[in-house]
Amino acid sequence: MALEIERKFLVQGKAWQAAADGGRRIRQAYLSNNSKNSVRVRIIDDRRAELTIKSSYRGIVRDEFEYHVPLADARELLLLRQSMIIDKVRYKVRLGPLTWEIDEFFGANAGLVIAEVELQHADQQLDLPSWLSHEVTGDRRYNNSQLAANPFSEWADQAAK
Repeated sequence: MALEIERKFLVQGKAWQAAADGGRRIRQAYLSNNSKNSVRVRIIDDRRAELTIKSSYRGIVRDEFEYHVPLADARELLLLRQSMIIDKVRYKVRLGPLTWEIDEFFGANAGLVIAEVELQHADQQLDLPSWLSHEVTGDRRYNNSQLAANPFSEWADQAAK
């Protein structure tokens, strides 16, 4: 088991792209999502797959269990999903000691770009890049599990600006 300690921000503009890697296409869906945990299956670049179980948040911290699964099994698990498939490209941007993951969403979540950074401890100080907009760490609407059930296109006009 690992702990996930992360903060999330909306991304503005395209300045981050100059420092980004080539990205990975991710298709993911939730098999279960409730107040105690979520169970997600993810296919990366249509070459490998993972099953992830996450506990509910305790502040910005939660438990995370991640396992590699056969690609064929992951494709079958997608059929068991509770809501829509999330389609995105995840880019990595290394800034100092931290790696930012920038998710550019497609489909019903098109237009949404979120940056996440994993921390070593909950009160770790951050130097925020200029291409970040509002912090959305505590806003559940921006959790992937919520975006699968209530896509950005349905509430974009109410999003943080």
